Amino acid sequence: MTQPHSPVSSPNVSEGEEGDSVSPGEHGEIRVRLFARTDVGQVREHNEDNFLVADLTRRQRGLMEANRQTTIGPQGAVFAVCDGMGGAAAGEIASQLAVDIVCEKMIEGLDDTAGVSRDELGRRLVRAVEAAGLRIFQEAKLDRTRRGMGTTVTAAALVDSVLFLAQVGDSRGYILRNGTLTQVTRDQSLVNQLIEAGQLTEEEAETFEHNNIILQALGTSDTVQVDLTYVELRKGDILLLCSDGLSGMVRFDEIREVLRSSADPLETCKTLTERANQAGGHDNITVIVVHFDGEGVQALAPDTEPLKYRKYTLPEEPMEATESHRRQSLREMAAAAAAGAPSKGGMPANLYAPTDGAADPATRSSGAPGPGGVSSLPAGPWQEQGPHGDDEERISIPGTHVPAWVVVALVLCVVAMLGATAFLLLR
Repeated sequence: MTQPHSPVSSPNVSEGEEGDSVSPGEHGEIRVRLFARTDVGQVREHNEDNFLVADLTRRQRGLMEANRQTTIGPQGAVFAVCDGMGGAAAGEIASQLAVDIVCEKMIEGLDDTAGVSRDELGRRLVRAVEAAGLRIFQEAKLDRTRRGMGTTVTAAALVDSVLFLAQVGDSRGYILRNGTLTQVTRDQSLVNQLIEAGQLTEEEAETFEHNNIILQALGTSDTVQVDLTYVELRKGDILLLCSDGLSGMVRFDEIREVLRSSADPLETCKTLTERANQAGGHDNITVIVVHFDGEGVQALAPDTEPLKYRKYTLPEEPMEATESHRRQSLREMAAAAAAGAPSKGGMPANLYAPTDGAADPATRSSGAPGPGGVSSLPAGPWQEQGPHGDDEERISIPGTHVPAWVVVALVLCVVAMLGATAFLLLR
């Protein structure tokens, strides 16, 4: 079930100014209890889903006992569900790459001596998803058997009571608060677009023949538009991340009742996957359930604003720090070199040396959103196969390198032979 809402910009958070480094210890601890489970379902031969549960402070990943009941540290935590596609084993490879790269990029460059600000965490999450999409796209180009592979991703991260969600595709994020279940992500799918346009009802969508078409996925293009949203958590909130193997098979009301009735994340995950299998299990099923509590999370007040889909707008970075600025500098250096002009230092520009602060190649795709999460491409509809820009591999067409007079002579000889043949046949 989708729940369209008008986007809301960044929160006016009370815990601190946006961009300040906020340590969870400053406002009390945030405790989490969690579990995750993935199941192949009843129809598919391979499980192309994957999930990520990672403690960024301890640099630990997985469902070790210490991670199932833990406290959010100053570098935060990240959770993600990925639903791969592409046939054979390609979908499984795409979803595995996605969770691996998201985890790697979220940890990369963290400072153990300082906490992470909300904006930095949100920016890291967007960059990590973008880097995963580019890497999958590059891997697919290198291996013909993997062409067309891709994956959805719904990732959640927090360092304090503000939970960020990054969305590409149609996996989902829900919050259960005070018995009410709310979808806090928006499906990037054809059926959801038709629902929001008023051309389909929720009931018609359940039997819509094209309900498996998504508008974008990681790996099908070298750039993605990551939808970053947020939730200001309250005590007792429960987060559910799931692939469409659950949301497409189990009705919204039934998911809500399962979350309401079970206090143990392990039992909740088990029951939800069982319900999806009992409903037919037509797809792989993956769920992550996280319970939030502790002094660092405010109690639910009567005047608390109802949950809904809320977009988070990251502040713009200085021009010189953005990816588009670095790319423009490289273009200018290339133009100067082509014209034989020296660089600013009086020497020919090295077009292959990264500029200061440039990321690895996975974060320097053509037209990819820059570090601020703002794409250098003009805004427009998502493209499953988008433009690939200046960094796309050039295709060199081999030439014959034969002198022009030889080519002319050969052409004249062929014409003469054809004329002679026609003359003999017409006699």
